[in-house]
Amino acid sequence: MFIEEDVKLDFCDVLIKPKRSTLKSRKDVSLERAMHYKWSNVHDVVIPLWAANMDTTGTFEIAKAFQMGLCNGYWGEQAMPFVALHKHYDIEDWDSTVYFPEDTNARMVEAEFPSGSNNMAYTCGMNKKEFEKMKVVLEKHHHNGLRYICLDVANGYHQDFLDFVRKVREWAGKRFVIVAGNVVTREMTEALILAGADVVKVGIGPGSVCTTRKVAGVGYPQLSAVMECADAAHGLEGHVMADGGCTCPGDVAKAFGAGADFVMLGGMLAGHDESGGEVVDVDGTAYKRFYGMSSDTAMEKHNGGVATYRASEGKTVTVPYRGAVLDTMKEVLGGLRSACTYVGASQIKYLPKCTSFVRVNRQLNNVFGS
Repeated sequence: MFIEEDVKLDFCDVLIKPKRSTLKSRKDVSLERAMHYKWSNVHDVVIPLWAANMDTTGTFEIAKAFQMGLCNGYWGEQAMPFVALHKHYDIEDWDSTVYFPEDTNARMVEAEFPSGSNNMAYTCGMNKKEFEKMKVVLEKHHHNGLRYICLDVANGYHQDFLDFVRKVREWAGKRFVIVAGNVVTREMTEALILAGADVVKVGIGPGSVCTTRKVAGVGYPQLSAVMECADAAHGLEGHVMADGGCTCPGDVAKAFGAGADFVMLGGMLAGHDESGGEVVDVDGTAYKRFYGMSSDTAMEKHNGGVATYRASEGKTVTVPYRGAVLDTMKEVLGGLRSACTYVGASQIKYLPKCTSFVRVNRQLNNVFGS
């Protein structure tokens, strides 16, 4: 038994300290970032926000909305946020929903999906069937711009997972960017990068519909996890993605300030027109269902129920209907630009260098509600 005595922090434990800045306007801040990866030949200019690979947020509809945002000038001249498509889409879903614009029968035309699959990642679990399905989809559609793989397991500490990352990298070569996780500590961040991951996904238990900390007693405060894993990854020319724990645009800014190269959003993107989940009417008010991928709901939907040897580690909730996802993303990007102006970061990549955190006992004045 061992206890680490130093304090570990969450987003709610800190605020970003303002500094003198020469930026005159939020318009002076660029949220686009040129990305180069350790193991891949892919070079991208991105808006470094990802919709989580949950079947209520990692949807083709959100990917399409993000692409429409690019056409309408929401993001920048050439970049847009990403979507990690949930792993339960089958091969026919990929073929009929996204590609082959020359066939307009029950498929989206090219004008509706102007960028092909340039902002999508394929999500894969560890079993052989999922790996074989992934190879079929990626080989078939790599030429359409599909070049990101998200290897997703709840517990990234298994030796089998390291072996799987090596296996996928051996197959993928330099053609694909591999995002792998989830972990929360330095040593496993380093191990995953050395095994072939370009980006390590960081977060165990911080999500709004994750109950791992309650059920298993396992986790790590997300701000400290991001800081420590980013430090480890950057020393090896790798990257990290903060996954979970963001409840508002300010938390997203803190994640980037802590060193995250990407931030993945789940709960913040739930409840929209483009999100999955059923619409529920409660006393005349519209809500949508949102649930964790280890919840009873998800297990029943995709696996026929929770296996006898495990417990549910997610919950099912209803969230208020929130309209178009682009409106929420506009708030997130506006908050990020504002944070950058407060500390003098003209580009999102400079935010960690400009950020100093101050410990707080209270973030908000909630006298009139949150």
